[in-house]
Amino acid sequence: MRLFKKIFTGRFWLLPTLIILGALNWAAYTWHTRIDFTNEKRFTLSAATKKLLKNIDETVTVDVFLKGNFPSGFKKLATTTDDLLREFKEIAGNKLQYHFISPDEIMEGEEVKYADTLSSMGLYPINLTSQLKEGQQQQFVYPVALVHYKDRVLPVKLYQGKTPLINFQELNSAEALLEYKMADAISKITQKEKPVVGYATGNGEPMPGEYKIYDLVENVLRPDYRFFTLNLQDQPVIPEAFQVLIMVKPSLAFTAEEKLKLDQYVMHGGKLLLFIDRLNAEMDSLQQKNEVLAYDRELQLNDLLFKYGARINTDLVMDLQCDYLPFDVNGNGQFEFLPWNYFPVLESSSDHPVNKNLGFVSGRFVNSIDLVEAEGIRKTVLLHSSPNSRSIQSPALISGKENVNAAQDEKFNKANIPVAVLLEGKFQSLFANRLSQDMQDSLEKNGVMFLPQTVQDNKMIVVSDGDIVLNAVVKGNQPVPMGINPFTYGSQREFPFANREFLQNCLDYLINENGLSEAKAKDYVVRLLDTKKVSNEKATWQIINIAAPILIVLLFALVFQLIRRGRYRK
Repeated sequence: MRLFKKIFTGRFWLLPTLIILGALNWAAYTWHTRIDFTNEKRFTLSAATKKLLKNIDETVTVDVFLKGNFPSGFKKLATTTDDLLREFKEIAGNKLQYHFISPDEIMEGEEVKYADTLSSMGLYPINLTSQLKEGQQQQFVYPVALVHYKDRVLPVKLYQGKTPLINFQELNSAEALLEYKMADAISKITQKEKPVVGYATGNGEPMPGEYKIYDLVENVLRPDYRFFTLNLQDQPVIPEAFQVLIMVKPSLAFTAEEKLKLDQYVMHGGKLLLFIDRLNAEMDSLQQKNEVLAYDRELQLNDLLFKYGARINTDLVMDLQCDYLPFDVNGNGQFEFLPWNYFPVLESSSDHPVNKNLGFVSGRFVNSIDLVEAEGIRKTVLLHSSPNSRSIQSPALISGKENVNAAQDEKFNKANIPVAVLLEGKFQSLFANRLSQDMQDSLEKNGVMFLPQTVQDNKMIVVSDGDIVLNAVVKGNQPVPMGINPFTYGSQREFPFANREFLQNCLDYLINENGLSEAKAKDYVVRLLDTKKVSNEKATWQIINIAAPILIVLLFALVFQLIRRGRYRK
């Protein structure tokens, strides 16, 4: 004890002090922890994310393109992304590396900017007008990241706004989803075996190889899934290895045998993702004749969907919140962009993982969906119209001349018409108590046991618009991403809708292998100041903030002088 006192009170106190400080710094660098006092656990990673990061086998590199002199909102998004990736790295160690890159930098070993490569990948910038010291400046912001693993690259959109105007709430929502988006991208790019997804053909669906589903097949399905086509007419059964079967815009009627295949696929645990146009209404006719006749395709699927809890109606949804088309209003060949109420811009108001913080989705000649009674089935509306919408019955003759006069707003008095619905629960078979002997023999012949209902809870998504996942083609047979209006493509009017994000969210939720729903359910609460209280107490808090530190310093100086005077007086 005397030796200890001697060391710390004598002239050798400096050495042990430096050793202790060095040890404390090393410990703080090696073992990092923090306590999250926020109600929403903003700074706490989910258990699934931590498990994912600990199991990374080879290096994952993340390039974030949020480096530059941006407005405060995007600077904050960049800072939050940096904090998140630093926390990822603390768990993953050297298996995770990340860099912040300016889109204006030249790519290593290339002669092009990163911005050009991002645009070629369908990652378009946000055009911002920023107020800088030198004055106003036009900026292109790329709120995206690229995740690299081995020879694979996966893009991640860090911000998906609903409108061209940037607002604080959407940036806050983007921060809330950062953990999920980054973790989900790492999960997909590092998974050993991709999930199997089937694409139904045989009933007039667009075939792989056609330009109109290029974005669906090449940019969504092939990169992340093992993708196979399946002809319902030729195949005796739908393989249970298909974790999801996608059906896009069938145009030919389904037979009882085909519906039995779909029904038993669902009963055995298969999941359906259906994009169905019940009415025949196409843009080709409108462009050629300036009119289109909308009539029922008679797909014969209504009884199957009705049994599961949904009904697609033979009507068209019209909405004041809609996309634009060019019209020759005066007949002189000078086209004007006018709102086209048959192309509704769809919203998502529920807080479900499929549509949480989702941007607007563009639809074309959309039908409404009724939610019907089905025992044990939970129904969640994923997409709906705006508060100012209406529906018209078919058959209906739609003319481009309708846009000569402005829409009569008082007719658009329906709100939130459902157009996409999630069905979950134990589904009952359409063929229970009505299975013919021939159908029974056909199933047994192919080794399938008939099930009158699902053994476990299952889920499917029904969307009453096939065009949501189709892409347009511009000059030179160049396909553009789904959700892009070909008439505004490349112009200042261009706005990328969230069609692709909606499709990816649907697939993620139906397959749901990574268990990251906890991370996606996070929400950051925007805690705004009480403006009245700020105004009333402004002077008080200014005095406290300015005077209090000075008084504390003076108090310490006074105490120090008193102690010093007492010591030397002795």
